[in-house]
Amino acid sequence: MSALTVREARARRKKRIRGKVSGTSARPRLSVFRSNKAIYAQIVDDTEGRTIAAARSAEVAAAGLDKTAVARKVGELIAARAKEKNVERVVFDRSGYLYHGRVKALAEGAREGGLVF
Repeated sequence: MSALTVREARARRKKRIRGKVSGTSARPRLSVFRSNKAIYAQIVDDTEGRTIAAARSAEVAAAGLDKTAVARKVGELIAARAKEKNVERVVFDRSGYLYHGRVKALAEGAREGGLVF
């Protein structure tokens, strides 16, 4: 058996996580996507199949900040948008990424913004 590529390993982790994590109307899913340049977050109600709120790093004033600081601001922004839609409790979906670095910073920013997970 050959070793998995980075993408294949992430796809396996993502599939395993999504088997256990699902968003409902009471507790929607906070999903994270991380690229090399940007980070995106969206709050999804899987029972209805709709996105409640979304935020991305292009919407944040990122001048002079490193990517981790930008991720924290995106977390705060998604929390503020969730509060507008009366969402306070969510389930965190790290999408196969390790809970470390930018993903962790986004989660901490969302918690600082008032989301509970």
